[in-house]
Amino acid sequence: MKKIVMFLAIGALIASCGGKKEEKKDGFEVSRTKTEDTKKEAKEGVPVDLDNKGVGPIKNLEFPDEINEEMAARGKAKYDAICVACHMIDQRMIGPALKGVYDRRSPEWVMNMILNPDGMLKEDPIAKALLKEYNNAIMLNQNLTEDEARDVAEYLRTL
Repeated sequence: MKKIVMFLAIGALIASCGGKKEEKKDGFEVSRTKTEDTKKEAKEGVPVDLDNKGVGPIKNLEFPDEINEEMAARGKAKYDAICVACHMIDQRMIGPALKGVYDRRSPEWVMNMILNPDGMLKEDPIAKALLKEYNNAIMLNQNLTEDEARDVAEYLRTL
């Protein structure tokens, strides 16, 4: 009995390791091998737009020449408490890096994104493009007051 089981096991092993026979058939053929896609998507990227003020309560915001250190300190504390979960200063993470954000976005846009991310993601073309670029990772509304958001905006100036 042991010899028969051993013979069957060896036979099954040989049969399973045998070469593939390819049958040529006329007509439709399916290839299951992975091929490289020759079409490459053109990465549009997110445009730089300093004129877009976004969608939300902030219609006009001009920064003074000097950074308000007290506001920036409060903004850093708030940033460290809630923003670092998704944003790093100079490296992409769940959300974009925030260093130099005012080279890409207007102060009003940044404030409106902080205060009204839901409305921005629904209506603002840049916010929609960022959503797409960051794999539909939405920015959650942190329910900050305008003063708290302004503190964070001031801190972002220091980066």
